[in-house]
Amino acid sequence: MRVIAGKFRSRQLKSVDSSLTRPTTDKNKENLFNIIGPYFDGGIALDLFAGSGGLGIEAVSRGIEQLYSVDKQYKAFQTIKDNIKTLKIEDQCFVYKADYKQVLDNLKDKGIVFDLVFLDPPYGLKINEDIITFMHENKMLNQDAIIVIEDLNEEKIEISHPYTLKREVVYGITTLQILRYEG
Repeated sequence: MRVIAGKFRSRQLKSVDSSLTRPTTDKNKENLFNIIGPYFDGGIALDLFAGSGGLGIEAVSRGIEQLYSVDKQYKAFQTIKDNIKTLKIEDQCFVYKADYKQVLDNLKDKGIVFDLVFLDPPYGLKINEDIITFMHENKMLNQDAIIVIEDLNEEKIEISHPYTLKREVVYGITTLQILRYEG
């Protein structure tokens, strides 16, 4: 696994040594960033079920200023910390080993507002709609924020105001939904 583009282009990242995570392939990562915009002019990103941290780190490499990575699994948490340390970006990355609900409450209380959100929870939880509703109700998204959701095809969510579906791509058994927040 590697960083595809930006200032850390071609740098290798560790992957999580666990069957509990599903790393995004380099090809899917490249396709995703071609859709959401190849480069960013600052902004704050949230990678809520981060695994190895690859998506969030890719966003930092492409210009995101600040990253919040979350995973409750210890091996994933440690892998994210290692990858961030290897790239020497500790000053712009915050890593949490906790349940996503606790972290969302904590970030809400701190008044942090996001421009880019990655949601790739373990399959079968059916929580993506609740998460984006919570973020809207608690004013955690900037106007035109991008939300990237990866889930099983049969668990893709129905999109409604204040979100619009920018693009939807099917990769085998999973669907990638890219939303724009129009709060």
